Amino acid sequence: MTKLPFYEKVGYAMGDAAANLVWRGALAYLAVFYTDTFGLTAAAAAMLFLVVRLSDGVTDIIMGMIGDRTNTRWGKFRPWILWSTPFLAIFMVLCFTTPELSYTGKLIYAYVTYIGLTLAYTVNNVPYSALMGVMTPSDSERTSLSGFRFAGAFAGGLLVMGFLPDLVAYFGKGNDAIGYQYTMYLFAAILIILMVVTFKTTTERVVPPVDDSKDLKSELKDLSKNLPFIILPLLAMSLFFYYRDIYSGLFFVIVMTSMWLMIKKLINSSTDEMGGSKRDMVDLLTNKPWLILLGMGFLTMMFNGIKYGTIAYYFKYQVGDEFMVGKYFIALLVVSILGALCTGYLAQKIGKRKLFIVALMISGLLTAAFYWVPNGNIQAIFILGCSAEFFAAMMPTLFFSMLGDSADYSEWKNGRRATGLIYSAGTFVQKTGGGFAGALVLVVLASFGYDGMDKSTIEASLPGMQLLMSWIPAAFAFAGAALMMFYPLTKVQNQQIGKELTQRRLSISPV
Repeated sequence: MTKLPFYEKVGYAMGDAAANLVWRGALAYLAVFYTDTFGLTAAAAAMLFLVVRLSDGVTDIIMGMIGDRTNTRWGKFRPWILWSTPFLAIFMVLCFTTPELSYTGKLIYAYVTYIGLTLAYTVNNVPYSALMGVMTPSDSERTSLSGFRFAGAFAGGLLVMGFLPDLVAYFGKGNDAIGYQYTMYLFAAILIILMVVTFKTTTERVVPPVDDSKDLKSELKDLSKNLPFIILPLLAMSLFFYYRDIYSGLFFVIVMTSMWLMIKKLINSSTDEMGGSKRDMVDLLTNKPWLILLGMGFLTMMFNGIKYGTIAYYFKYQVGDEFMVGKYFIALLVVSILGALCTGYLAQKIGKRKLFIVALMISGLLTAAFYWVPNGNIQAIFILGCSAEFFAAMMPTLFFSMLGDSADYSEWKNGRRATGLIYSAGTFVQKTGGGFAGALVLVVLASFGYDGMDKSTIEASLPGMQLLMSWIPAAFAFAGAALMMFYPLTKVQNQQIGKELTQRRLSISPV
């Protein structure tokens, strides 16, 4: 059976609706919460977002390995969705809670709770994303499932971004700190219900070949020896991104050059001498479709993350109506649902690669046009924003569908399938892009003198907000379109790979 029933697609979508109560809430409102309610400076909040990306670099990869090596009567990935849900709900509430502490105490609290939130999100969302790769062997059904997934994601985002300001005002009655906390209680309850629905309605059907040559403990020990491959490049990028001086630039060049030489040596070494985790890494590093998708995940998340991270500031200060942001988010997310649901049909017609390029170019051009929108022209803001968002919604839908294609390609080429690892790298690079996007928003605002607790700094920061809504994110869309030109897998190749893998699995399955 390759065609998934409708109820299962809807049930799977509920999981991302739940996850986006966290993801869209944190992405769109956490920055402005930290600077305008919690009381952190923009520079301190930017550093927080960057530091947390370093922890994600390790935990996402580890979670992918754990998922691949998990075997229960419920499958490899579904149990983790259920087990992690209570922790995800708790940390979502804690992140938006404002304790009575000194500035240093608040900063420590923000680090602890935000790292806790991202860790819980990793344990939940890496298996959730990988689940798509084992629900069906059909690449066309994965595209359809991805469309349902992101329709659900945008619906969850609609609830957060469309109604959060009103709920904060309702629960807080003038006290935003209380309003945020009680709003998150409501969202946490909804999250738990939706995640249970996903667990109950989905089934894992694709059973990849199992390598029992090493246990998980040995694999994690093997991975720990290779952590510099993950941590050092991220550290170099973060330092250069944040400080942008000759010393951070030199460190960046040295680290990247060293990593390139080490990767070449690893690829050229004998596979007989490698542990399972090293073989998984070599499989990934020689998987051209996956490498291109890795770059696409980062660029598209920068594109979308910068826009979403700026909207709350833009409407509060540039438009002058912070409650209008809720209506704008609702409009964007309704259009996003339509865009996600149209992706499967359009991909069938013109192919995933061509559709990805078209979506990036059109959305990038419409976003760049924001630069010329006159202040207060609500009609132009809504028309441009919704038009760009229709095509932007196709990007994550295509990205996660194509990750499944790259997992098929890896199994077809190497005889090994590390679905969890492939999807964990995908979720990691998206979270990295989201973290860098949120940090870039704050770095740009700080460079224009913005201080959320000092209203006299607002006027000078308005040009920065204009750039963050237009040319800065558009540049990442155009870069993504250029990179996608090199993606090698076609529709015909995906279908052929899928047929060959099905035949292989049938030939080795027990009678």
